[in-house]
Amino acid sequence: MDLSRPFVPVNIAVLTISDSRSLAEDRSGDVLVSRIELAEHKLVDRKLVKDDVGAIEAQLRAWIADPAVDVVISTGGTGITGRDVTPEAFARVLEKEIVGFGELFRMLSYAKIGSSTIQSRALGGVANGTYLFALPGSPGAAKDGWDDILVTQLDIRQRPCNLVELMPRLKEHL
Repeated sequence: MDLSRPFVPVNIAVLTISDSRSLAEDRSGDVLVSRIELAEHKLVDRKLVKDDVGAIEAQLRAWIADPAVDVVISTGGTGITGRDVTPEAFARVLEKEIVGFGELFRMLSYAKIGSSTIQSRALGGVANGTYLFALPGSPGAAKDGWDDILVTQLDIRQRPCNLVELMPRLKEHL
C-alpha cells in the first residue's frame, strides 16, 4: 500500500439477491455497506431482488448504464441449487470476466470452510466500464470477499496494481 498516493473513493451499489430476506433482515448487505463506508467509498444505491435471472439482469443493466455507479457488489444466489441464478444473470451482461476473482475467493474460502468452497460460484467481471462482483449470500462470505480481496483492489494506493487505476481505460473498446 502506497500511502503517499491520495485515496480515490469509488461509487458502489450493493445488490442482495434473495427470495427469503428483506432489506431489514439483510445481514450480508449490511456487512458490505458498513465496510464500504468504513473504507470511505460512496454507497450510491442498495437494492434487493428475488432469485430471478430477469430481475437480477434488469438491475445490473440499470446500474451499468448509470455513470454514477463504478462498482456493483451482489450477495446471494451463487450456489448450485435451482434458485441460485446470479451467475447466469451476470453472464448476460458481462463483457469480460475477471476469472481470478472467483478463483481467489474460493482459494481463500478453502482455508476457512474446506472443500465446501466448491459450492460457490462467486465471480467478477466488467460491463460498460463498471466492475461487477457476485459474492455468496452469507455474512461471512460478504466479509471475506470485501476484507480479503475488494478492500485492497478498490484502493488506488494498492501496489503493484489495483482495479481503480484501470477504471479510465475500461471503455477503450467502445
